Amino acid sequence: MTPVERFRELLSIPTVSRVDPAEVDDDAFERFHAALARLYPLVHERLEREVVAGRSLLYRWRGDSPEAPLLLLAHQDVVPVDGQPWRHPPFAAEVVGEGPDAEIHARGAIDDKGALVAILEAVEQALADGVTPRTDVWLAFGHDEETHGTGARAMAAVLAERGVAPALVLDEGGAVVEGAVPGVAAPTAMIGVAERGVATFDLVTREAGGHASTPPRLPATARLARAIDRLRRRPFPRRLTAPVRAMLGTAAAHTGEPLATLFRRTAVSAPLVTAALAHLGPETNALVRTTAVVTRLEGSAGENVLATTARASVNVRLLTGETLADVSVHLRRAVADPLVDIELRQGNDPSPVSPWRGEAWRRLSRTVSATLGDDVVPLPYLQLGASDSRFYTGLTDAVYRFAPFHLTRAERDALHAPDERIRVEVWLRGIRFYRALLES
Repeated sequence: MTPVERFRELLSIPTVSRVDPAEVDDDAFERFHAALARLYPLVHERLEREVVAGRSLLYRWRGDSPEAPLLLLAHQDVVPVDGQPWRHPPFAAEVVGEGPDAEIHARGAIDDKGALVAILEAVEQALADGVTPRTDVWLAFGHDEETHGTGARAMAAVLAERGVAPALVLDEGGAVVEGAVPGVAAPTAMIGVAERGVATFDLVTREAGGHASTPPRLPATARLARAIDRLRRRPFPRRLTAPVRAMLGTAAAHTGEPLATLFRRTAVSAPLVTAALAHLGPETNALVRTTAVVTRLEGSAGENVLATTARASVNVRLLTGETLADVSVHLRRAVADPLVDIELRQGNDPSPVSPWRGEAWRRLSRTVSATLGDDVVPLPYLQLGASDSRFYTGLTDAVYRFAPFHLTRAERDALHAPDERIRVEVWLRGIRFYRALLES
């Protein structure tokens, strides 16, 4: 079988995460594990493998040196496709187009089986070529990154207990893109040196209830709607964090004036730069402020019954330097209504910031240039979404978030959406990146 054929087979197995573990198809994960063992025989013959937390997979490839190891992360699970209008069946893994335009359409093509399978291809090829890594290499493949992250948390605990302190941890995250930073024409490898925290807060209003034919002046649903609108009209303040300053400072050498000066002198230009980024679009706005958006609403169980409790779930993504306590204070001030309860359901503070200088960063940058193009500019940045990497920050300060795939705007927009896809040539180039990183 070719690498693409193996990739397509693994994409066809619907390892879908569900918030309720009872709804997860255990058989899909068992079939996925069996397929991995069959498709990558050298990996499963020569690497030590253990199952953690029921479905997560942890591999150890012993190296020649006792120096700090390399840890590569990916996750097996994918998000549901329920109700999405796909042009091609989401688990058929069809190849559409020919030559450089050939694409594999499938849920997980990018997020995150693209990385997982590329890593295994790189290791299998290296084993076939008789390669022994300089240091130990660990592979940690979580099973519920898209929901609870229990697998990654458990594997990180296992590594911590064994005293494993990696020289470099690499997880999914940024990609090679164009147009990510205003004024930079060159393609940029967006390497996450930190990620925002994530939390769910509930806005809750309560009343006595009753028949909908005789509503009170301000029913629970109306009070909740007012609170939601107040929150929308009072966003979190803008500011430049250290990762974003580093991104702009690095990008300054690749843009012209006056942007170069603005990017280099953020101590002075921060108000202007943050205002511009906030208005350029949702992605750049999320780089300069904590964001909060209502994603779920709950009210009465009947059409003619007043809600005794109305609830709005607020998804919050915390900027570096913000805490859950800070968010709670802002929500309370924005809502400005003591009859709206604000409850933290779950959450974590932002990750620590990894260095964008030093040997680990140079190792990544060299590998990017050697395999993805010497015109590609490695840029540190603040990752907007959450990943399993946050559970490994206690092992080392060198935790980075980057998938070695050159993605268009449309391809990035298809993550968690219909028509997720990756170009075949782009995915194959990603294998070369991991192979070079293993041997660096």
